[in-house]
Amino acid sequence: MMYKRPQLEELEAITLAPYAQKSARSKGRVYPEAESESRTAYGRDRDRIIHTTAFRRLEYKTQVFVYYEGDHYRTRLTHTLEVSQLGRSLARGLGVNQDLTEAICLAHDLGHPPFGHAGEHALNRLMQGHGGFNHNTQSYRIVTSLERRYPNFDGLNLTYETREGMIKHETDYDKSDASDYEPDRRGSLEAQIANLADEIAYNAHDLDDGLRAGMFDLAALDELELWQELKAVVGWQSWEPFTTLIRHEIIRELIGMSVTNVQEQTAVHLRHYQIDSPDKVQLHSTNLVTYAPDFGQKVRHLKQFLLDNMYRHYRLVRMQNKAERFITQLFEAYIKEPKMLPTDTQKKLEQADLHRIVADYIAGMTDRYALDEWQKLFDPYGRA
Repeated sequence: MMYKRPQLEELEAITLAPYAQKSARSKGRVYPEAESESRTAYGRDRDRIIHTTAFRRLEYKTQVFVYYEGDHYRTRLTHTLEVSQLGRSLARGLGVNQDLTEAICLAHDLGHPPFGHAGEHALNRLMQGHGGFNHNTQSYRIVTSLERRYPNFDGLNLTYETREGMIKHETDYDKSDASDYEPDRRGSLEAQIANLADEIAYNAHDLDDGLRAGMFDLAALDELELWQELKAVVGWQSWEPFTTLIRHEIIRELIGMSVTNVQEQTAVHLRHYQIDSPDKVQLHSTNLVTYAPDFGQKVRHLKQFLLDNMYRHYRLVRMQNKAERFITQLFEAYIKEPKMLPTDTQKKLEQADLHRIVADYIAGMTDRYALDEWQKLFDPYGRA
C-alpha cells in the first residue's frame, strides 16, 4: 500500500493527540503552491530546510570549539541534528506532530554566523543603529527571503506553523520579534518542544565536549547534585579512572533523564489544564513543555557551572576574542569599501541597506571561509 498525502493526513488525524498541529489544518503558505502528493505540508517544510545552502554551511560553523580545534567536537550542524533527534523523541512521546517539530528544530540555527555566539555578539554590536543582529531572526530571514531556490518567490515558502515556530523559538539565547504571528499566543506544543530539545542538546554536548577537552576539574563537578545522580546511575566512583566509556554513559544518562523529565512534566500539565486543542496550548498563560521544578533547578545549576567553567575558560575566551576581531575587521573593511564585496552581493545594494547586506554576507560565512576572507583582505601575501 502506498501512503500518499491524503492517507498521511488521515493517519495524523487518527494517531496524533487533540492538542497536536495537523498538517491538513495548516494556515498555508505565503505563495500558493500545489502541495506534494507524497508528503504532508510539514514534511515538505522539513525537506526544503535540509536542502538549503544555509543548512549545509552549518557543517563548518562553530558550536563552541572552532573547527580547527579538533574533528570530534560538535559543530553547528551536529548540534542541529542532535536537537532534531531529541525533538522527534519528545514529539513522539507526547503524541504531537513529528514533522513540524523536526522542521522547526532543523531550521532553528540556520542564521548563526561563523564562530558561534562570539560572531553573533560582534555582529550585533556592529549593527547597533541598523537593526541589530539576532541569529534567530536571521534564521527566519533565510527561510522567508535570503534563500533563493524557486523561480516564483524568495525564501522557502514554508507553512505558517513552521515559520511561527521559528520566530517564537525561545531559549536563554534566543528571542525574536513575533509581532506578525499573533504575539499574544504562545508557540505550538511542537515549537515548545523545539525549545527544550535545543536546551537539552547544548547542555549535554557542551558538558561532553568540555570533558573531552579537559576543561573541568572533576572534583568541582561533584558540587552539582545532577552530577552526583549521574555518577550513581552509571556506577562510577571519583577515585576510579574517568574513561571515554564512562563519559559516554554519563552524557547518555543526562539526555535520557532530561527527555523523560520533560515528557512526564508536560503530560502532567496537559492533564491538569485539560488541554485538548492547539488553541488551548497557545492561549495558555505559560509554556506547557517544561522540566519539573526540582529537575529544572538542577539543570540551572549545570548551566551556571558550564558558564563559569567552560564558556569563561581562558581557552574559549581567547578563541572568542580572536573571532570577534576577525568579524569586526571584515565588517569594517566591507563598509568602508563595498566594492570589495562579491559582484552578486554588490548588486543587492541597489535594494537594501549597506550594513544589512554586509551583515547578511558575513553571517552566511563558515568559519573557514571567514578566515580565508580575512587572510585575503589583511595578509599582504594573501591572494585576493
